[in-house]
Amino acid sequence: MALYKTLTVNKTTKVLIWKIEESIPDLKSGVSLSESSSTRLNSMKSELHQKGFLSIRHLLKKVGYTDFDLMYDDFGKPHLKDGKFISITHSFTFTAIIFSDDLQVGIDIEKQRDKILKIAHKFTPLEEYKTIANHDALISKLTIVWGAKESLYKIYGKKKLLFLHNIYIEDFKFEDEKTTGEIKYNGEQFSYSIEFLEFEGFTCVFAY
Repeated sequence: MALYKTLTVNKTTKVLIWKIEESIPDLKSGVSLSESSSTRLNSMKSELHQKGFLSIRHLLKKVGYTDFDLMYDDFGKPHLKDGKFISITHSFTFTAIIFSDDLQVGIDIEKQRDKILKIAHKFTPLEEYKTIANHDALISKLTIVWGAKESLYKIYGKKKLLFLHNIYIEDFKFEDEKTTGEIKYNGEQFSYSIEFLEFEGFTCVFAY
């Protein structure tokens, strides 16, 4: 089975990334699904979504959990029944989880695509990046910013946050592979650490 990468963030927090290379029967092997998860899986029309769903269950298994330990709240945020923290992401042929005993966490994987240029104005002030002349570097930077904001949105876990106005990502250098971010909403302010990595045309960003 294709565990692609494991990152130890700290003593209590880990990131696990899966590269989907298996067939659906192979992915179904060795994992048990709750009745609601089986129904959800069978309702998925895309084989890629089915594979993503199943590979997440293999990642859960790697940190000692099963599908039966995972539940979702009314906003669609995943929780573990024992109260520990988890976040989940899927993009094309990669899935990932971030798991922590004691920290709120969020994770996002994105494929690096030109499409990000068309939606950039919706999530970040573009003038911040006018100095980046290289096309690929601009896509890379915007994808990291989007992934960082998506990760913080997942931590907050409610639907009201606006990427442009409520989530701020501190500027960064690619070589640092980390930055910080803030959620500002309803008179409250929360700060988080953010890390990122790139591989095979994908970007993974996680926050804690």
